[in-house]
Order: sequence, then structure tokens, then C-alpha cells
Amino acid sequence: MSQSPRQSAERPVPTSADVARLAGVSRATVSYVLNNTAAVRISEPTRRRVREAAEELGYVPHAAARSLRAGHSRMVLLPSAHVPVGPLYSRFFDELQWALRRLDYTVVQYGSLGLEGDEAARAWAELRPVAVVSLGEVQLTPRGVKILKRSGAKAVITVGPQRIEGTHALVMDQARVGRVAVAHLVERGRRRIGVVVPEEPGLELFSGPRLEGARQAVEDTDATVVPLPLRYEEESATELAARWRESGLDGVFAYNDEYAMLLMRALQDAGVSVPDETAIVGSDDLLLGRLLRPRLSTVRIDMVLGEELAELVDRAVRDPEAVPSTRDLMASRVVPRESS
Repeated sequence: MSQSPRQSAERPVPTSADVARLAGVSRATVSYVLNNTAAVRISEPTRRRVREAAEELGYVPHAAARSLRAGHSRMVLLPSAHVPVGPLYSRFFDELQWALRRLDYTVVQYGSLGLEGDEAARAWAELRPVAVVSLGEVQLTPRGVKILKRSGAKAVITVGPQRIEGTHALVMDQARVGRVAVAHLVERGRRRIGVVVPEEPGLELFSGPRLEGARQAVEDTDATVVPLPLRYEEESATELAARWRESGLDGVFAYNDEYAMLLMRALQDAGVSVPDETAIVGSDDLLLGRLLRPRLSTVRIDMVLGEELAELVDRAVRDPEAVPSTRDLMASRVVPRESS
């Protein structure tokens, strides 16, 4: 006779003891196998028998109980507010998650829209993560770092424009991206250079320093920089292109390749010749930019790999007393092509 829904709902939750009995092993062996404990040697046939028993019973380890036994969780918190758009960021983020998972960490994204500073740190601390990897969208403070560590976080890693006291810091020199892009345009004889400033929320972390770097590039030259607010919409690009000639711009650093491609298409539709009338440089070196005609000049950014960052997280968790490290990222260089 088949079970009624009520009977199924009342079925007891399987335990590690049930798995041990079915597999014919001890509960300790079940724990070692299902928690991927590397320090204990267990034969592959035994591991397979335990996993098959767990699957048959529908048993999964209890994360809270595991945390109590270990003295800490295996949760790595990745706070996010406005997630930056673009394939480069997405690829990095995917690599990081896969690499952390291979190291037996649970990756949790925390929606942090509307949270600031210490308030954000307190919210993150409530989940008791073993590590927090902050990508700079919410500005941590030294006090916030202490809040996280008092709650049990063994490591706080920041990826952003500056180091925060108490963190392992990967410092991203966004200003260099704008600096090398505009320096390239100046070298090519361009003197009135637009710099696209995206109007999408959450990109100020990147666009602000890139604009500042662009301004640094024209110091002690006769060139000027003009900020160009732009939404990532065809209508916005069309409006900007319609008044392009009256602006007198002969070059543009378009923030990244996606905005560059959007603007290039709008300029060409408006009859503005690229690069004869206006040279264009993007950044990120996306494949699609190489397929355009003219091919898109770009800034290639050497970012940290997701796997490298995951290994840093693991080292910091294993040695929480280590002196926080600082590493400069983003050795940026221009890849000149036909658009400039």
C-alpha cells in the first residue's frame, strides 16, 4: 500500500547512525567520509558504500552540528549590493565560487543593498561566516572588521581600491585603467577626450577612479578630459551621439568594452567616423570587441584569478593569526587596434 502524504511527512529524518548501520561502518567513519576529512585514510570501497547508503536514505550532514564540532562554520560570505555587470566580473566570480567549493567551503551571497559600513558588518556577522570576501561594493571600516572577527570570522579579505586595517587586501588600481587609456589617446594626437561615466548604480567604485586616472593622464599636456554620463541603453547612446560634433570630442575612453561598443554603434549611425573623427578605447579585452569593424582598442586588465583568491581565503582561515597581507592588482596595458 502506498503511503499517504501525511505518513510521508511524518517519516523520521535519517541520521548518521542510520547511514552507519546500513553501510556497516562506525558513525565516525560516516562523518569522515561525508565531511571530506583529509586527515583520515579511508578506502575507496568504504567511501563508496557510505555515500551510497547516505543517498539511499536521503541523509545530508547538518551544517550547524558540523560547525559546533569544528568550532567554526565552513561558510564564506560574499556580500553583494549592486553587482557590476560584464563578462570579466562574471567569469571571475564563477571561478571563485567553484574554487571555494572544491576546498570544501559553502559559498553564500548576501544581498547588502542599503547596508553601509558597520551596519553591514553586523548583518554579515549574524550568519557566523568563517570568512568574508568583500568586493568593495560596501565600504568596510576597521571597526566593522573587528565586529566580524569577534563573531568568529577567521579571515576578512577585501578586493577594492584601498586596504582596510585588519584585512587581507587585494588593492585594485582602477585609476590606472583610465590613466593608460587616455595616455594612449593623447599619444595618438587626441586633445579633447571624453570619458564615459556609467549612470547605472553600483559602478561608481570603478568609474570614479577611472575618471580620476584619465585626468591624471592629461596633466602637463594641452589635452582636456570631459566626463560623459551614459546609461547602458541604446536611447542614451543615440542622444549622446547626436550632439557629438558640437562637443568637439576627438577621442573617448568608454569605461569598458560594452559601453565602447554601444557608443561606437551610435556614433557610426550618426555618421561620425571611427577612428578618423573620434578614436575609441574600451577596457576588459572582450572577444566581441575584436570582432567589430573597426576592431576595438582596449585596456587589458590582469585581475587576480578566482582560484588564487580562494587559496588566499583557505590560507587565512587556516592561519588566522598571520599578519594581514596586501597585494596590488590590475597591471593594466592598452591593446591598440583599429578604433584608435
